[in-house]
Amino acid sequence: DYSILKQMQSTMAEAGIDKKDIVFVSGIGCSSRFPYYMDTYGIHSIHGRATALASGLKAARPDLSVWIITGDGDSLSIGGNHLIHLLRRNFNVNILLFNNEIYGLTKGQYSPTSPKGQVTKSTPMGSLDHPFNPQALALGADASFVSRTMDRDPKHMREILKAASDHHGTSLVEIYQNCNVFNDGAFEEYTDKATKADTTLMLEEGKPLIFGAENQKGIRLNGMKPEVVMLSKVSQNDLWIHDSNDQGKAAILSRMFENNAVEGVLPRPFGVLYREDRFCYEEAMTDQLHKAVSVKGEGDLDTLIRGGHTWTV
Repeated sequence: DYSILKQMQSTMAEAGIDKKDIVFVSGIGCSSRFPYYMDTYGIHSIHGRATALASGLKAARPDLSVWIITGDGDSLSIGGNHLIHLLRRNFNVNILLFNNEIYGLTKGQYSPTSPKGQVTKSTPMGSLDHPFNPQALALGADASFVSRTMDRDPKHMREILKAASDHHGTSLVEIYQNCNVFNDGAFEEYTDKATKADTTLMLEEGKPLIFGAENQKGIRLNGMKPEVVMLSKVSQNDLWIHDSNDQGKAAILSRMFENNAVEGVLPRPFGVLYREDRFCYEEAMTDQLHKAVSVKGEGDLDTLIRGGHTWTV
């Protein structure tokens, strides 16, 4: 939590937005006391409903910079329905999804992102659930900005937070966060120096997908299937070039680590998987209200309530 907090504070300071124009809205969970640690306005809402409150706030005050703080349980279980509709509506807000693959606040039950077979207090013989893939879920809901970073790479996290802040529309930032109490080491293969280079793929716009301790591996597409290739055998010109505007490739990236490759296991992508420019809901709503006024004139609520459309029972 403190790693994410520090990078968020730095990002907000660099953005130059007045503190009174920033609001952090959270639900319930380990992530959700976040607003208390930001010197801005904040709302600590109820379980899974931070997205709904943030939508209403942005509709009423489109000038504000609104950030939603949530966890994998808060946003993908009880708040799942709210999340997908916020993503498709594309309010100009930012979502930080702290994913630790466990319910930490309530002492270690399995969550919607817990891997199948995980032993927890509520699944003593192993979870039977097929876990959610947050990136694939967001793309399926037509999110306009989908990204992933991790708590133990502060430099990368700050870059992603800035990109999310700059995006015009709903930005989803999934943050791999270690829960050292109830799910310690869940993402260790992506953060440990001994394994990180071969298990992570850092996406850079317009650059080939290259990874490995000595940048000796690459990813190329065989039709629609990604493959790991050795650069000693293949030219960089044959590699997949990252284009975050390509929704089809983003869909492949979102599920890439779930499959095995010819030269080894496919790495997990970090960075901006997808982004697009699309109108924001609050802007379209404001335009519609102005159009209604131009056609029908200014409304009068008191006149409407006391109007002539009455009847006697």
